Amino acid sequence: MIAHLEPEAPTFIQRSHPNLILHCGARAAERQEIVAVPTPRPTESWSPIPHIELVKQVEGTLRSNGLVVGTQAHSLTHDGMRYFGLMEIQRREHDKDYCWVLGLRNSHDKTFPAGIVAGSTVFCCDNLAFYGEVKLARKHTRFIVRDLPGLVQSAVGKLMERWHHQDSRIASYKLADLDDRTAHDLVVRALDVGVCPNRHIPLVLHEWRQPRHEAFQPRNVWSLFNAFTETLKGNLIELPKRTEALHGLFDTHVGLSA
Repeated sequence: MIAHLEPEAPTFIQRSHPNLILHCGARAAERQEIVAVPTPRPTESWSPIPHIELVKQVEGTLRSNGLVVGTQAHSLTHDGMRYFGLMEIQRREHDKDYCWVLGLRNSHDKTFPAGIVAGSTVFCCDNLAFYGEVKLARKHTRFIVRDLPGLVQSAVGKLMERWHHQDSRIASYKLADLDDRTAHDLVVRALDVGVCPNRHIPLVLHEWRQPRHEAFQPRNVWSLFNAFTETLKGNLIELPKRTEALHGLFDTHVGLSA
């Protein structure tokens, strides 16, 4: 159990999220629009969760665990039947160049179950990396609304453990120096494990060779990681599995997988 702490004044710069790039007809949505989305009537075997109920349950659970929700971004697609969102998470211990982020998704058309995923975002460029997705239920079952508070608490608890692991992971990436030959080898191996399609390779290499952000000038694994995440910005459907594959590859390279 994590004791509740009174948060200090928020330190996040309120900004939009370039990572919530609209895809497949999606559109940015204000909170009141999420509230207004009608929830389909349940059946005997299917009980959809209101989009806003998922958002509110996650917010409440984060606060009860001593965390503060910073900037948010929301998106709707398929006439409001599918929801995607991002929340920046403020911690007492504040890193100067990145922060935690939480991704949410929900559907009213049985496309995918409600779920949340841990991530991190870099301040200088809003590069986003996801990892550790937790589905709130195998499907929208009859009693999911009743059980939602407990499901969200369990999911947030699991993801907080992974957030702390991410802090150690990023520190290891920053300490691991990288020469051009090894970087190029990792780019090819990233292609093999499904991090990105062939057409992205020139973009990744350009970001590695001529990083647009001063923070990624050092020749290390962290800089190459951000060359990938800069290129992968966009589709939130594909991003979790792609960045998890990237973490797996880089964790092995720096010796974290052992």
